[in-house]
Amino acid sequence: MNPFRSAKKTSTATRAIDHPYLQEAEMPETDTATRVESDSLGSMQIPADVYWGIHTARALDNFPISKRPISVYPDLIVGLACVKQAAARANVELGSLDAEKGELIDRACQEVIEGRFHDQFVVGVIQGGAGTSTNMNANEVITNIALELAGREKGDYAFLSPIDHTNRSQSTNDTYPTAIKIGLALSLRTLLTELELLRRSFSVKADEFRHVLKVGRTQLQDAVPMTLGQEFHGFATTLGEDHERLGETTWLLAEVNLGATAIGTGITADPRYASTVIRHLNEITGLTLETAPDLVESTSDAGAFMSFSGTLKRSAIKLSKICNDLRLLSSGPQAGFGEINLPAKQAGSSIMPGKVNPVIPEVVNQVAFSVVGADMTVTMAAEAGQLQLNAFEPVIAHSLFQSITWMAGACHTLRVNCIDGITANHERLETMVGSSVGVITALTPYIGYTAAAALAKTALLTGRNIADLVVESKLMSRDEVTKQLSPARLSGLEVITTAIPVIDGSAASEKASTQAHSDHAAMGGEFADTLDGHGDR
Repeated sequence: MNPFRSAKKTSTATRAIDHPYLQEAEMPETDTATRVESDSLGSMQIPADVYWGIHTARALDNFPISKRPISVYPDLIVGLACVKQAAARANVELGSLDAEKGELIDRACQEVIEGRFHDQFVVGVIQGGAGTSTNMNANEVITNIALELAGREKGDYAFLSPIDHTNRSQSTNDTYPTAIKIGLALSLRTLLTELELLRRSFSVKADEFRHVLKVGRTQLQDAVPMTLGQEFHGFATTLGEDHERLGETTWLLAEVNLGATAIGTGITADPRYASTVIRHLNEITGLTLETAPDLVESTSDAGAFMSFSGTLKRSAIKLSKICNDLRLLSSGPQAGFGEINLPAKQAGSSIMPGKVNPVIPEVVNQVAFSVVGADMTVTMAAEAGQLQLNAFEPVIAHSLFQSITWMAGACHTLRVNCIDGITANHERLETMVGSSVGVITALTPYIGYTAAAALAKTALLTGRNIADLVVESKLMSRDEVTKQLSPARLSGLEVITTAIPVIDGSAASEKASTQAHSDHAAMGGEFADTLDGHGDR
């Protein structure tokens, strides 16, 4: 017997998917109060206390997939309400809607815009029908709020209809993508705010670490010195550039197809509707939206969403790269780089006592991976559109809203739980710089590349200090070496403005080679042949 198999099967004729009160109208009544609503397919019993209706109920039955209602994206709900409010105002102005009914719809929309009734937006984020279920969920909720405001019962659609009144002059095909763009514009504000706060945190750390010398690396190999402040300033600059690029994407969201109705021809809408509704929509949202010049093209094309997604991916990848660097720089604490200390946020292992992991950068990495995957989803959905409509905008909307929401959350937790608490491991950094052969790069203009290479090899093999080897080789005085190897000059913070002397390459190489052989001989000749002929290269 399969232990995971249900002992009792539930009949599809009597079960209710996603909501315990959804029943076919002819089924026996439950103990919970219901109302009966009808559509072209028949009638259903709807819980009396909910604001959604039969079209939403069918979507709950048809799409029990994501287990995530559209209300998880509040900005999308606000976008829908803004569109419905603008439509009501435009229809009243044009004489297409009774003023009393328009006022009720307007007030109901305002309730939603202010954050109420969002729990009534229950259809799943993944749905068939090009967003029709989302549009009807909005129409039904707004209509039933309006009915209550009028002192009437929910479902009294003879007085105020979700389709004939709340959806007047509209189609899912123009209201839904317009609502998505408004919602994304609102969500983008949050992301840009968090990104800017994160950039500032890196800038603060850059200033804090401005005099902390460290070894720079290329290809994970020691390169030349820099300051930890310069490294963090680079992170801040990267985030600043991403802030600018994301800010530039607002124009992608500004062009909407509201007024296109079904396919872009504006059928069922007053010829003046498109220009009228966009004016009201801009007043409501505070955005600068404009009607697309070709409504047929705009209704079928999802290129703006694809471009927007690509910019989100760019930002996510660069943020992930920064987190990779933070994990490397903090690796250890004994057997890794150990240059910085990340705040300890939680125990890192159920088996290794005292282990602490870089959990905050790790979660940001995973958000970036998700954004990359979502971008591919948007790309495929945009490509799959056919003829006058793209039926896959629900998954485009879900992918974009999830990415932008997660990115904002990632920036916030990275700033609050990681960056603000980072400290420098000063002792280890000083030790690493002091023993690094990379510092000799700063002396090559004075002693020549060949001599510098010979001394670098000697330092690696003997573990001796570069400055001492240069002085002992009589290539430079102690004062000259100290001046050129100062933290300010090593990091480029202090610019050398005087002329650099011409190098006598042969003489310098001979001195360096002599010093190297002397050091190796003193070590018993173990490495005596390592630099044979080095000065002749």
